[in-house]
Amino acid sequence: MDFSLKGKVILITGASRGIGQAAAIGLAQSGADIAIASRKLPDLEKVAEEVRKTGRKCVPVAAHIGKTEEINNLVKRVLEEFGKIDILVNNAATNPTMASAIDVDERTWDSIMNLNLKGLFFLSQAVAKVMRGKGGGKIVNVASVAGITPDLLPIYSISKAGVIMATKVMAQQWAPYNIRVNAIAPGLTKTRFSEALWKNPDILQMGMSRTPMARPAEPEEMVGAIIYLASDASSYVTGQVIALDGGMTI
Repeated sequence: MDFSLKGKVILITGASRGIGQAAAIGLAQSGADIAIASRKLPDLEKVAEEVRKTGRKCVPVAAHIGKTEEINNLVKRVLEEFGKIDILVNNAATNPTMASAIDVDERTWDSIMNLNLKGLFFLSQAVAKVMRGKGGGKIVNVASVAGITPDLLPIYSISKAGVIMATKVMAQQWAPYNIRVNAIAPGLTKTRFSEALWKNPDILQMGMSRTPMARPAEPEEMVGAIIYLASDASSYVTGQVIALDGGMTI
C-alpha cells in the first residue's frame, strides 16, 4: 500500500491554523508540494514557513472561499505555480453563532452555508475540471460529527450534513473521471475554531461524557486519515466518511 504523496500538488483551504495547518505540514512530510489558502495572508505566511522546513514547496494564497471570483483566482494562481492540482483538501469553514435553531437569523444562515457548503462545492467543481483534464485526482472534505448527529451548533450541523451528501454526490458523479471524493468527520478538536466549546467546562464535560475516549482530539490526529484518503493506499475508497471522534458517534 502506497501512502507516499511524493510529486503530488495539494491545495488546502482554511490552512492558517488548526486542522488545515496540521494537514499542510503532515502532507508535506509525506512528500507533497502544498498550496495553502485562507482569508489572511500574514497568517498563511507563518504556516508556509513551517511547511518549507520539511523541504517541500509551499505557496500561500489569500482567498475567501465564499466568493466565486476568489475561488477562480485561487485555482488560477495554483496552476500558474505548479501546473496541476492532484489533491484538494476542503477544510475552510465558519460558525459565527451558537444560536438555537429557533433563534438564528437569515444572515447567519447565509454566512455559514455560503462558506461551508456553497464555497466547498464550487471550489471542488473548479478543481475537478482541472483534475479531469489531468487524468484524475482526490478530494478530501473536512465534515464533522456534527453533520452526523446534531449538537450545540444547529446551522453548522446542517451545513456539515450537506458536506457529507456533497461528498457522496461528487464521488458518484466524478468517478468516471478518476476523481475520488471522501470526507473525514472530526469530533471535538482543540483548535481556535472550536475554542468556545472545549474551553467551556460545562460544554466540555457534556461532550466528553458522550465520548468513549473521554478527551478532545488534537489537530494532528486528523492528519493520518487525510494522508490515507489523499494517497493511493485508498485507491478503492470513494464516497465515504471517516469519523475521527474518539468513539462519540457509537
